[in-house]
Amino acid sequence: MTVKTIEAQPAEKKKLRVAAYCRVSTDNDDQRESLETQKAHYEAWIMLHSEWECAGIFYDFGITGTKADVRDGLQALLYECRIGRIDYVLTKSVSRFSRNTTDCLELVRELLSYNVPIYFEKEKLDTGSMDTELVLAILSSLAQEESASISKNVKWGNQNRIKNGRYRAGTAPYGYTFDSDGNYAIIPEEADIVRFIFESVVSGMGVHKIGKELDSWGGADAQGRQVEYHNDHGHSE
Repeated sequence: MTVKTIEAQPAEKKKLRVAAYCRVSTDNDDQRESLETQKAHYEAWIMLHSEWECAGIFYDFGITGTKADVRDGLQALLYECRIGRIDYVLTKSVSRFSRNTTDCLELVRELLSYNVPIYFEKEKLDTGSMDTELVLAILSSLAQEESASISKNVKWGNQNRIKNGRYRAGTAPYGYTFDSDGNYAIIPEEADIVRFIFESVVSGMGVHKIGKELDSWGGADAQGRQVEYHNDHGHSE
C-alpha cells in the first residue's frame, strides 16, 4: 500500500477589519474640505496595510462633539462594532471623537468590551495598550474645556456685534437674503408671507390657524392669496 503524505496548507490569516471616524463641527465650506481630507487620509492609510481591510469610513458633518447620541455617524460606527463587524478604529484625535469626558470614557470602555481598540492619531494613543485611563481622562477633559471656551468666545463675540449693530447670522432669516456687500436685502415674495404672519398675530389669529392657512396655500397661489389678504385689510402693496 502506498502512503501519500499531504502537506498541510497554512491557514489564511484573517485581515483586521479597520474603520475610521471623522467629524467636523460646522457645515462651512472649509470644514467640508477638511472632512473630505480626513476621509481620504484614512482610506489611504488603511489601504497601505496589506493585513488590514476597510470596514467603513464613518463621519459626522456640522455636528458638535459634546453629545454622542446626536451623531448619526458615530452611532452607526458603534452599531457595527456591537455586531462584530469592526476590529479596530482610527480617528484623528480625542477632540474629534468626543468633547465630553464622560461620553469619551464610556465609549472607549464599551468598544473595549467588544475587543475593539481605538487609535487616536494626534495623541498617538492606542486604547488597546493603555495601562490606565488616566491619560485618556486628562486628554478628554482638555477637549471638553476647549469646547466650552470656544463656545464662550463665540457667544461673547456675537453679543458685542449685536451691541454694535454688526451682527449677521450665518444664514439669512426667511424673507431676507444677503446682497453683494453682505448686507440684508428683502425678498419681496417672501416678505409678503412674513407680513401676513405678523399681521395675523397682531389681529389675534392663533398659531395653529396661521399654520393651516399657510399650508392651504401653494406655489404662485400663495402670493395671490397674500395680496387678497392685504386688500381686505387696506394694505395693498
